[in-house]
Amino acid sequence: MSALSRRLLIVEVVVVLALSLGRSGVYALVDLVASATAPGGLAQQKAVLNGSLAPGRPWLDLTYQLLALGFGVVPVLLVGYLLARSDDDPAALWSVGAAQHRRDALRGLGIAAVVGSTGLAFYLVTHALGVDLTVVAESLPTVWWRYPVLMLSALQNALLEEVVVVGYLLTRLRQLGVGRPAAIGTSALVRGSYHLYQGVGGFVGNAVMGLLFGWLYTRWGRVTPLVVAHTVLDLVAFIGYALLAGHVWWLPS
Repeated sequence: MSALSRRLLIVEVVVVLALSLGRSGVYALVDLVASATAPGGLAQQKAVLNGSLAPGRPWLDLTYQLLALGFGVVPVLLVGYLLARSDDDPAALWSVGAAQHRRDALRGLGIAAVVGSTGLAFYLVTHALGVDLTVVAESLPTVWWRYPVLMLSALQNALLEEVVVVGYLLTRLRQLGVGRPAAIGTSALVRGSYHLYQGVGGFVGNAVMGLLFGWLYTRWGRVTPLVVAHTVLDLVAFIGYALLAGHVWWLPS
């Protein structure tokens, strides 16, 4: 790899992150500072993950929601294009064939079961310690499109994060000569950074999840199990919150 192509790859990675989840990480850091310096500290603040974008106007709200979801997956298309332009096959990130699809789906469900149970326990502990905000997984109006939008949001989050921060970023870091442990650590730190708006626990928990997901990707070479796991995790979080918030004592709301 020439020095010029190496520089261009570095610029490419910086630009991709600046347009997507790296930018989210910067805003999340500012949000954390704002929450920490607000009256009452972190535990008295709320982080809304899926909120109304046009209160009182459900059709306009739905339009905004769909636009946000659609534009939210554009970075996935961008990194697919960039990988193809550099003669890397973006399709190699995904499962191929029915048998591999089934195996990766089962792997994803297993990951979700383990990460989901430990993640919920970790959040409840860190929230009780006052180092996390109250995470409001959804505050959408009670209309017909509420649950479909939550499902699409879960899928969009999974595609964006696992393709960009795992599949694309680890591919480029490997091509830049970064060792596997350092590359996985970098991916995990990026993942943790854009969850800083949830608090210190949100950063730590997602960074640890990033270490696991990065390691699994280097073993399997595919993002499919990670996308399945992430989608299931967010589906349970979003819809579970919608059904349980205010009805069970142990869930902060």
